[in-house]
Amino acid sequence: MKDSLILKIFEAFSIERWNDLVRPFSVVEMDKHAEKMVVAYIIGKFEENRGEKVDWQWMIYTSLFDLLRKIQLCDIKSPVQTIIRNDYPEEYKKLNEWVLSRYKELIDDNLYEQFKKYIGTLNGDIPLTKEEERTARIFRAAHKYSTLRELEMIEKVNEGHRLFQIKRELNAGLQKYLDLRGLQLLITRQKPFDFLMRIEQLRFQTRWNQTPRVPETSVLGHCYFVAVLTLLLGRETGVKFCPGRIYNNYFSALFHDLPESVTRDIISPVKQATDGLPLIVKDIEDKIVSKELVPLMEDFYRDELLYFTSDEFSNRVLYDGKVHAVPYEELNSKFNFDEFAPVDGALVRVADHCSALLEATISIRHGITSAHLSDGRENLVNSYKKKGKINGIDVKSLFVQFED
Repeated sequence: MKDSLILKIFEAFSIERWNDLVRPFSVVEMDKHAEKMVVAYIIGKFEENRGEKVDWQWMIYTSLFDLLRKIQLCDIKSPVQTIIRNDYPEEYKKLNEWVLSRYKELIDDNLYEQFKKYIGTLNGDIPLTKEEERTARIFRAAHKYSTLRELEMIEKVNEGHRLFQIKRELNAGLQKYLDLRGLQLLITRQKPFDFLMRIEQLRFQTRWNQTPRVPETSVLGHCYFVAVLTLLLGRETGVKFCPGRIYNNYFSALFHDLPESVTRDIISPVKQATDGLPLIVKDIEDKIVSKELVPLMEDFYRDELLYFTSDEFSNRVLYDGKVHAVPYEELNSKFNFDEFAPVDGALVRVADHCSALLEATISIRHGITSAHLSDGRENLVNSYKKKGKINGIDVKSLFVQFED
């Protein structure tokens, strides 16, 4: 994967939102997309529980393309983009085509064609299928609700008259999606809202908290970045993943730090201070999650979330009612079928470490450094220099891109 694409996606950590209002915490584009996909997962699971079909693969890629588009158009406020779309439709199409052209040299041909189709649906040139439209409604509802949540979080420190019209328009925009059961429960602040509130705490937890760094990154934004990297790295393996494997990899990555919403981040050097501490920390995390998080999960997605988070960095499958760790070769040869719920946990780990490397490297390049950052960066690069392929990825080549 090209380092230029990874660095372009990383820019979303620096794109500020609501920058004409008072913000009591950092509100950036990467975090918004992370929360949007968490909300989409919750709403989507409620729809599946009602017997509706959700095209998760469509949603995952649409989220990526939506982020890539936002990165290019970050200087145009959303209300202005809406005016351009409604009043100047031809210019709106040209603007979207310009966005597409900016990624021509950054992504592979197949992904480019998928991106092109996404742009076509935005422009109204390519209609969505019924299944895609059903999924799109979930995605749009998640987009609007996650925006509303941001507004609710910052409204306490802003004068009411600044926000009244914005909030009114957001609530009006949500009306057409109120048939979605998950959204109903979120808006009326039932159990799914309590669960989301815990996850939102990851927006306020800063990575590398012991050292100054630019840009600061939250745990939640980091999780979304890891999910995107996992998706893109999976495409680099040369293996055609079954749809369930793409889904499991992505959401395992998105939720891989979920326990930190109740335990907070314990940095790696501390976790590894003694030989027995990693297992002790993991055991404590599992107990706290069981006590504080599990009761907030719905019955119909609880087991799946625990499957995603309990042994998040192992290659695993599910059959005979049990989780089985398996080698990568068997993931491909025996278990690359939805029925086995395959997960490339080792790939999630590579993406997690790649994100940490970027977080340190970008800050150092900006001139903000410390022993924590330089040592962490050096340790990551050196550790992967000694490794060959992991889940089909040449990790040495991936990491040395950011060595200098």
